[in-house]
Amino acid sequence: MVVSAGAETPTSTGSSTDRGTTLDVHDLRMRYGSTDVLTGVSFRARRGEVLALLGPNGAGKTTTIEILEGFRMRSGGRVEVLGTDPARGDERWRSRLGVVLQSWRDHGRWRVRELLAHLGSYYAPYSTERTSRPWDVDELIQVVGLTEHADKKVGQLSGGQRRRVDVAIGIVGRPEVLFLDEPTAGFDPAARREFHDLVHRLTDIDDTTILLTTHDLDEAEKLADRILILAGGRIIASGSADELSRRISADAEVRWSRGGTRFVHSTGDATGFVRELFAQHGEDVADLEVRRASLEDTYMTLVRDHESGRADGVTRAFEEVAR
Repeated sequence: MVVSAGAETPTSTGSSTDRGTTLDVHDLRMRYGSTDVLTGVSFRARRGEVLALLGPNGAGKTTTIEILEGFRMRSGGRVEVLGTDPARGDERWRSRLGVVLQSWRDHGRWRVRELLAHLGSYYAPYSTERTSRPWDVDELIQVVGLTEHADKKVGQLSGGQRRRVDVAIGIVGRPEVLFLDEPTAGFDPAARREFHDLVHRLTDIDDTTILLTTHDLDEAEKLADRILILAGGRIIASGSADELSRRISADAEVRWSRGGTRFVHSTGDATGFVRELFAQHGEDVADLEVRRASLEDTYMTLVRDHESGRADGVTRAFEEVAR
């Protein structure tokens, strides 16, 4: 059964009893012909939370986000974004969302300031007491690091600068929920760091919920409060990077050197082991490192187990990952 868009009036089911919940997805299913792409995706997000949606190519990440954005009709399940079914969202509802797509839009003939002022004008009728829309253009340009290029045509900008314009377009309406698809593609390290600062500003000051898709696991680990791993059409793990790594492997790896010799030891009590190490050897201990499984290690383990058919036991260990 395909959910139809129906009337233009937004529908709030009232099923999200927690007013802080901005995304509420339950048993989301999507089928293309005879192929099941999503087979029961469930998760929630709250105001000011950053979620990273990870998964191999073809896992259903883009389909999931397009359904949440209201651009694709689902086959089944319940979805609410800001209390509204995306299939029935109107323009006022859409004004509360921001989208940064993976590829930049071709606005080559527009000057940066003119483009953002023009697009921002569409949000003005939807300004509220809580949220003044749109973002002040000069402030927005400064926030995304384009002040020196504000009067240039977009077509004259470098790839990284065009990507900054994309980000500015996505947040010009001061969104309450922001969807980011590979947002820092083409950024140099300095621009990437500035973008991370912007994400923290949006969540800490504006209380924006952000759903991020990326193949940069280091970026996901730095930005996300919670990580969702999607494989085979369902969420196979959910939690912070540290929580996921601890559930995959309780042991930490302790590395140190003494007298020019390197040592490595795995332990379930890294703090106790290090304390005992210094008690025995004191200042002779050098180059000390304590390392848990990285997000990349955890991700690869989960996806590999899923693809090899060992996923069910691992998934059960994540204790109702959708909550």
